[in-house]
Amino acid sequence: MIIRSKAPLRIGLAGGGTDVSPFADIYGGSILNATINLYAHATIIPNNSNKIELQALDQGKTQEFESTKTLPLDGTLDLLKGVYNRIAKDYLEKPLSFTLQTYVDAPPGSGLGSSSTLVVAIIGAFAHWLKLPLGEYDIAHLAYEIERIDLGLAGGRQDQYAATFGGFNFMEFYKDDKVIVNPLRVKAKYVNELQHNMVLFYTGTSRESATIIDKQAKAINQQEKNQIDATLKVKEQSVKMKEALLKGELDKIGNILNVGWEYKKLMADGITNPDIERMYQTAINAGAIGGKISGAGGGGFMFFYCPNNTRFDVIKAISELDIKVTPYEFAMSGLYSYSID
Repeated sequence: MIIRSKAPLRIGLAGGGTDVSPFADIYGGSILNATINLYAHATIIPNNSNKIELQALDQGKTQEFESTKTLPLDGTLDLLKGVYNRIAKDYLEKPLSFTLQTYVDAPPGSGLGSSSTLVVAIIGAFAHWLKLPLGEYDIAHLAYEIERIDLGLAGGRQDQYAATFGGFNFMEFYKDDKVIVNPLRVKAKYVNELQHNMVLFYTGTSRESATIIDKQAKAINQQEKNQIDATLKVKEQSVKMKEALLKGELDKIGNILNVGWEYKKLMADGITNPDIERMYQTAINAGAIGGKISGAGGGGFMFFYCPNNTRFDVIKAISELDIKVTPYEFAMSGLYSYSID
């Protein structure tokens, strides 16, 4: 038997960073995101070898252990180990023997939520194999706890829920890790028009989101008024984005992105840099009316809203910076797991 699972990566359209504690705990956060057809993949091959083999196929990393309920966390393949350790702790009486293989369709630090999405995909594979009684909220919350508590990785809460639910979602974040996911019924013609007008680029550089997130958290803890006000404005853009998408007022999206980006840059140092600013201005000069970094900032993927077929001029202008467009489509489904005998 082979168990396979995949979960979609996401683009953060508005509200990014408001899902991070302590802002979300104090003020409440809201984000609008959408999943795309780039995925995190997990495959489990059960066996009777009394061994556990972990393979990150896209990184060329492999580790093998004697079958045990607790794998050592040593900085190598810790996401894979963290999921197994938690599953074993919560649901297993004795250790398992298997090979776990993973890969992601985007590089680490891409700003598309690749790490969290991979955790969701791995949980999905184990849940399918072991027939665990986990619903969508359960899987997303478990993924959040594994990353933030078990592995001690800094970050927000949106990625796990986006990967699990899929599609266009307006998410609300409150204290005590409370999350409410509101799936949006965006008309197909608006989804297709947004997809046509929104162009996705990979900046060619990855970034360490934890550093930026730590700076955001520190600013909120120290009651830095400028950062708090900027984060509240970013949250406000998520509500405006929701209304624009549901009403089909797509012409407003570029401006919402532009305003959100200007405020996001004020949330912490390192969100932008001269290369990102050069790329942004190049896109605007070529006809885009707004855009932003997807994720915490500092690198990864960036997207722009390009109305009236200006996408072609924007693609040409950005390509002259030696940055390539990334084809994509919106993915309307979330985590999917299955098995083949």
